[in-house]
Amino acid sequence: MGRYVLRRLLQMIPVFIGTTFLIFYMVYSLGDPIAALFQGKAPDPAVANQLRHSLWLDRPLWEQYLHYMAGVFQGNFGTSFNGTSVTSLMFSAFPTTLKLTVVAFLFEMIFGIVLGVFSGMHRGGFTDTFVLLFTLLIISIPIFVIGFVLQYLLGVKWHIINPSVSYGAPWNELIVPGLVLASTSLAYVARLTRTTVAENARADYVRTAVAKGLPGHRVVIHHLLRNSLIPVVTFLGTDLGALMGGALITEQIFNIQGVGYNLYQGIQQQNTDTVVGFVTILVIIYLIANLLVDLLYAVLDPRIRYV
Repeated sequence: MGRYVLRRLLQMIPVFIGTTFLIFYMVYSLGDPIAALFQGKAPDPAVANQLRHSLWLDRPLWEQYLHYMAGVFQGNFGTSFNGTSVTSLMFSAFPTTLKLTVVAFLFEMIFGIVLGVFSGMHRGGFTDTFVLLFTLLIISIPIFVIGFVLQYLLGVKWHIINPSVSYGAPWNELIVPGLVLASTSLAYVARLTRTTVAENARADYVRTAVAKGLPGHRVVIHHLLRNSLIPVVTFLGTDLGALMGGALITEQIFNIQGVGYNLYQGIQQQNTDTVVGFVTILVIIYLIANLLVDLLYAVLDPRIRYV
């Protein structure tokens, strides 16, 4: 196990470098950050040159990237154009988005798996048909449409929730935004769970467990569900980082000042340090989540061994 983890950690290094360089290059290709900083107005040439020199924008791209990554490994993610360090922006933004992601992930995991199990256990019946139609409807509707509709109905028309989340993002105000963020992923989890449960329900080990007279809940939880969750865990692990990165739309709808809000501001201002800094942390979260998913395989299926 230790050798496998070490090998996976070494494999993360080129992935991390390649991903961050690609993001760095994409932001660099958006245009001139100095022009974006002055909002299209013509700055004084001397001031513009001084800013380019202080921000390393007058160097080649590879030199800018090496300078930035050297700061990252020292814990310095650069400075935004308003003078605020990117690290301080992260400390204020990531806890908010992490809370939203936790709420969304719980919705996705609990309701997705429960709906999938009920649908797979009653394949072809009314429950199965309802779950398939419901999840297809959710997948077909863009997430921003779901967000605006729920915000209007629950916040503006019926006054059940606040249309926008308060500063600090209290947990109770993140329920609806979390549901919006998790809606599409929840539908995919339900359909994936339904497929694997329906397939494994006809497996020999399930028939043997039933023939031995084991209670139905024990057959489902200890035999059927445990083997059916392997592809679901794979999806959930990869989706954890996607939820944090995909929170941009949800945060804009409900005025949540988290990672999505700062990324949007950074892209608009073509602020390389802000965008690359936040994306760097998201890449690390992706890599760690995938490693944990691989290690969970051995927990779900004892036959899996890592060497």
